[in-house]
Amino acid sequence: MRRTIIPSPIGDIHCEQFGEASSDAIIWFFGAGGGFGGPAGGVYTRLGEQLANEQIGSLCVDYTRPGYLQPCVADASEAIDYLSHRGAKRILLVGHSFGGAVVIRAGLARDAVAGVAALSSQTAGTEGVQRLSPRPLLLIHGENDEVLSVWCSRDIYRRAKKPKQIIVYPGCLHGLDQCATQLDRDLMGWIRRAFAP
Repeated sequence: MRRTIIPSPIGDIHCEQFGEASSDAIIWFFGAGGGFGGPAGGVYTRLGEQLANEQIGSLCVDYTRPGYLQPCVADASEAIDYLSHRGAKRILLVGHSFGGAVVIRAGLARDAVAGVAALSSQTAGTEGVQRLSPRPLLLIHGENDEVLSVWCSRDIYRRAKKPKQIIVYPGCLHGLDQCATQLDRDLMGWIRRAFAP
């Protein structure tokens, strides 16, 4: 992992980069507070390092203005363009909580986005999710989420078009710490399917 800075009109975007950009790449986003690592004790770091060993590069993006949807979507768009200019043809977006809305909105705005995964997502800002199709959408939520009800992901799933998948973990809370092993397995499985030839 190394630190990378992407210049943008609203300020420098600080990122953690895993591996080098290749034709397939991933961009990870945390919740409204921004930061790195991801939920479930650092799922983005774990999977980013594993994928880098398989020659799939990824970026974990820290927002320039955490908690503000439009600037965060602009950060996501800049990160997509950054990887596209370095040869990425298929980019997956993964976001947690507030970041779920960020990745759905950014996915609608950029053709290079090949799929979107929203973890413990909010519903605000997810309008138009049906237009992601035919790109795959993965929704993962803890059944006992104490911050954003599992209803949020079920509502997004209802509005989305195929291909779509929803996974609900019994006994799991908003941060998905209780189901980290399952999350690693399911998210990695989805990534591999999305990048399959």
